[in-house]
Amino acid sequence: MKEDFRSAIRPVLPRPAARWRLALVAALAAVPGFLSPAWAAPAATAATAAAPAATPALLDVAAAEARVQALQRAGDAVVAVQVTATEGATSAENLGRLRMGSGVVIGEDGLILTIGYLLLEAETIEVLTPDDRRLPARQVAYDLATGFGLIRPLVPLIGIEPVPLAGVAALTPGEPLLAAFAGRGGTEVGFTRLVAVRPFSGNWEYHIDVALFTSPPIANHSGAPLFNRDGELVGIGSLLVREAGGPNRALPGNMFVPVELLQPVLAEMQATGRTRASARPWLGLSSFERDGHVQIVRVDRWGPSLEAGLQPGDVVLAVDGVEVGTLEAFYKQLWRRPLADAEIELTVRQGPEVRRIKVHAIDRMGTLRKPEGI
Repeated sequence: MKEDFRSAIRPVLPRPAARWRLALVAALAAVPGFLSPAWAAPAATAATAAAPAATPALLDVAAAEARVQALQRAGDAVVAVQVTATEGATSAENLGRLRMGSGVVIGEDGLILTIGYLLLEAETIEVLTPDDRRLPARQVAYDLATGFGLIRPLVPLIGIEPVPLAGVAALTPGEPLLAAFAGRGGTEVGFTRLVAVRPFSGNWEYHIDVALFTSPPIANHSGAPLFNRDGELVGIGSLLVREAGGPNRALPGNMFVPVELLQPVLAEMQATGRTRASARPWLGLSSFERDGHVQIVRVDRWGPSLEAGLQPGDVVLAVDGVEVGTLEAFYKQLWRRPLADAEIELTVRQGPEVRRIKVHAIDRMGTLRKPEGI
């Protein structure tokens, strides 16, 4: 496929809604094949054998119209999320104190799904709807394990239909997808393609077994919903990546967290504010894989590893006596401990020496500042 999807990005104005919908149709028309999947005739039955057969062309038109309507409804559910972090928030060093991203309505009660890092140490949260209403919102959940965040406006959302969720099993590499994100002039859409579905390990003690990688990249990716051609939500935008195609394959793109990770834990997140899997040991390290080893590149000054004596440049050889050579192996061995405040023994190479260093891990959520009165 040679079409340039970057040329298909179109701004969508917030008012009136009809303008956003017309802009979406125009953008869809710029991507050949997005609304025209391969048609397959249904098997004949006794009830249908005598009926006049609909032609594939007519069925394709009907299917395309249904897809346009589904995508329009999905776009109407996209909101802007604006967060101001609490004074002195440690996360402001990397994320800034004022954060802008996107979210999407997934619940009849106005529940909005976004990417969790936008909500870290939030003082205030506001939602900007497609019809230009600015509504205060509260945090419902932030889940370290998946990376998802949930918020709910304090004022009812009127006329916004929640989007349906879908898994990744039906997705195929090369499949066109639509990302929607909140811009300064309202909702914008961008077309991209699925490059790969594979595990992802982040350098900040984060791992998911399934992640969606797409290209070309969407710049305003934070919390951006990713839709399939039926207007179903398949992922939430997390990162820009350099190797969407895999290690040592330079291809700029995005990593989206698949919403199939949300479905088993949604009720738990709403009830408790996070999942049980998020209450796990945290060391306060940023690490990378280099030459088959895990190398520390940053030690958080608020984390327990600094006090224990770990330094940037150290190479992690083993966790509790078990050798690790990848971030995935490092994290999974660390998280085998049932309690967050466990004592972890790391075998590290510091310069020419190999040392065993004990680190008293902590619960990451306990290090985050909360607004006054909470």
